Amino acid sequence: MDKPTPTAINLHQVSRVLEISFDDGSHFELSCELLRAYSPSAEVRGHHPGQGVLQTGKEAVTIREIEQVGNYAVKFYFDDGHNTGIYSWDYLYDLGRNKERYWQEYLLALQKAGFRRNPVK
Repeated sequence: MDKPTPTAINLHQVSRVLEISFDDGSHFELSCELLRAYSPSAEVRGHHPGQGVLQTGKEAVTIREIEQVGNYAVKFYFDDGHNTGIYSWDYLYDLGRNKERYWQEYLLALQKAGFRRNPVK
């Protein structure tokens, strides 16, 4: 079976949510905060296992621009200056399918590190 490919990507600036639909019928809504916290960049994930850097204070982050990278990915330009992650279709699909688990892991990591999220109104 072919890997799912996006059929639509829509950014909602006010709610800071990226909607993405795939050709297998899947539809996901991913917050900009989640996308920023799970950036696939070396700056966030590190160059080796265990070197990742917890992203804090990203509650109000949004995406300023989306750039397509070939036929396999997109690059997001976040308003905090981050723009080094390449989000492949596979990676975005995985984030969508597992967003609840990833979100809970992110919240737990923040808590363990002593950081408190300040939800944006």
